[in-house]
Amino acid sequence: MSFADLGLSDELLSAVTGAGYTEPTPVQKQAIPSVLMGKDLIAIAQTGTGKTAAFVLPMIDILGEGRTRALMPRSLILEPTRELAAQVAENFEKYGVNHKLSMALLIGGVQMGDQVKALQSGVDVLIATPGRLMDLFQRGKILLTGCDLLVIDEADRMLDMGFIPDIEEICTKLPKQRQTLLFSATMPPVIKKLADKFLTNPKQIEVARPASTNVNITQWVVPVSGQKKRATLERLLEADDLNTAIIFANRKTTVRDLNKALQRSGFRSGEIHGDMEQPQRLAELDRFKKGDINILVASDVAARGLDIKGVSHVFNYDAPWHPDDYVHRIGRTGRAGAKGAAFTLVTPDDAENIDNIEKLTGHKIDRYDMGGAPAEAEAPREEKPKREDRKPAGRKKAEEKREKAPVREREAAPKREPAPRREEAKARPPRRDERDEGPDEGWNGPVPDFLNFTLSE
Repeated sequence: MSFADLGLSDELLSAVTGAGYTEPTPVQKQAIPSVLMGKDLIAIAQTGTGKTAAFVLPMIDILGEGRTRALMPRSLILEPTRELAAQVAENFEKYGVNHKLSMALLIGGVQMGDQVKALQSGVDVLIATPGRLMDLFQRGKILLTGCDLLVIDEADRMLDMGFIPDIEEICTKLPKQRQTLLFSATMPPVIKKLADKFLTNPKQIEVARPASTNVNITQWVVPVSGQKKRATLERLLEADDLNTAIIFANRKTTVRDLNKALQRSGFRSGEIHGDMEQPQRLAELDRFKKGDINILVASDVAARGLDIKGVSHVFNYDAPWHPDDYVHRIGRTGRAGAKGAAFTLVTPDDAENIDNIEKLTGHKIDRYDMGGAPAEAEAPREEKPKREDRKPAGRKKAEEKREKAPVREREAAPKREPAPRREEAKARPPRRDERDEGPDEGWNGPVPDFLNFTLSE
């Protein structure tokens, strides 16, 4: 089956051919005809299957007719992150070269003025993150009553990021008579409930088992000690077949430190994480796409949906805490039928995370032999001394100091006064903070001389 068999217009087919695509992916084959017929759709597809084009292509033809009105977008695409929103915008520019469609991008981290200005001119396609969209809506800068087509992309990621309440509120602002498309890698109960509430008799398609990994990706687990993770990673990065690579870490501080260390070692690396301003993140991604750098160190902000061609390797410097994130991280390679490799550096503390990943994917990940590294990583830990054998550090140092002191010095040292016996302690007058507070509180010391008088005197 070719794109021509899906019912797309000649202008659109010309743009697709010009972009270098000749045959649709499975999700595109199933989704595009249904979208063109105006049906609601639920598409469950793993990352890297071409699902962005599965809704962008038919939307371009659907929106080819009609006119725009100020502040009232004709269609709305909701994305969980700024990067995904920017990527969808690139797809519309690439495939819509032969159509005169207007588009606006509503994302955080950039000036709001230009975005409002674009809306005032009227747009065919509005691509937005939920937070910025709700902000503009509450300011009265946008109306959603003219939106006839809604796309909820990466719905399970929306759930992870806490956007579901915002999506539900946005759906209530849209016309009830509309077409709704929902795309998700998995279908947890909350997403199923959302679909049941806001979609009308949708067609459901599934092109891969949820949470399955791409068969084109060769996966390895690399056992390593915590002290040798960086050195092991650098050895892996020196592989002859490595063209471009993304390295994922769990923490933003790790991303920054690791990128600096790689640059000091002579690697052409960059970084992307949530603390960076949006223009910086986009600029760094652009450097990676252009080949100015061939290694990108990233937090999970880049784990889902980013379509970067030619990524040959993915490295998990940290084993992901959530097994779903593993699927999406390694999905940055092995895209569009290409082969890819994914390496996960695993310390003894990561055993549970790897077990959860293997349970989710139903796949036992092979161990990679680094020539002695695994044995070292799996060496038994040194047993800690029993509790009764351990002494507080302060006491231990004091004892050592006393043992080293000369005998005469020790004998001459003043002896500590023994603590008072319990009976003596009871005899002394209580301190103020030891007494019961109450209405009978008063002086309990000796009576001063000037108070020793009688009334007769």
